Amino acid sequence: MKLAVIGLGSMGMGAAQSLLRAGHDVIGCEMRAEVRDAFIAAGGHAVASPDALPSDLEAVILLVVNAAQAEAVLFGPQGCVTRLAPGTVVLNCVTVAAERAVELERRLAESGLPMLDAPVSGGSKAAAEGRMSVMASGSPEAFATAEPVLAAIAAKVWRLGDRAGPGSTVKMVNQLLAGVHIAAAAEALALGIRAGADPQTLFDVISASAGSSWMWQNRVPHVLAGDDTPHSAVNIFVKDLGIVLDAARGMTFPLPLAAAAHQLFLAAAAGGDGGSDDAFVIRVWERLAKIPLPEKKD
Repeated sequence: MKLAVIGLGSMGMGAAQSLLRAGHDVIGCEMRAEVRDAFIAAGGHAVASPDALPSDLEAVILLVVNAAQAEAVLFGPQGCVTRLAPGTVVLNCVTVAAERAVELERRLAESGLPMLDAPVSGGSKAAAEGRMSVMASGSPEAFATAEPVLAAIAAKVWRLGDRAGPGSTVKMVNQLLAGVHIAAAAEALALGIRAGADPQTLFDVISASAGSSWMWQNRVPHVLAGDDTPHSAVNIFVKDLGIVLDAARGMTFPLPLAAAAHQLFLAAAAGGDGGSDDAFVIRVWERLAKIPLPEKKD
């Protein structure tokens, strides 16, 4: 297929490279020149803005940061919708509120463009290996057109409904758990350090014990290496837990754990770590309790 990936961040670059390996003709869309150059070096094509994409695409995958960016790359002054032929499937892989996904689907349908509400999970490593989990909902026609794309980027595709909304709802629940688990892992590691435990030994013991979690095993090694390169940034969970809390507020549904985790990510962002890897929410405790975190290894 000839397709575009809009947003070559940690997830988008991995997905685009997985699509290249599957034999697709892939055009990456990314503002940063150095990222475009890296994708071209990997065998792809690249443009700087959505309105520069070719008009004969069969699919467009959105992997930008938030709903506002998704709307801008589609419908904004430099958006691509007017360049897309009817029938081109749009995969919205961005974490957005369910009602925003429904609105995107409606607006795209007015231009004859089917959409999959298709948020993804698994992190940058899974994206690079083509084994993300996709929580998708949309029309049977959208699923049929997108099937080669999904086969290249996902180990598991969950078909959750025949319209937009259910995919984003399930991703919202996933992000509640992911954010709470990251915050809990950071809190536990910080407590152990303050109490005098060796961080690496603590990680090894907990990883083999009942207190472990996927996030503990995936994120704590970033802290142990002293490497805050953002595979997923603190600001992502400021946004995603905000989506969770807004939705719950609309349902008069209490989420005390999610609210506490959100405050911790907000505190990390306020302290200057919004662009750091989300594991470095632990810097909230570093600042409060003056605990020593492992330094980056040469």
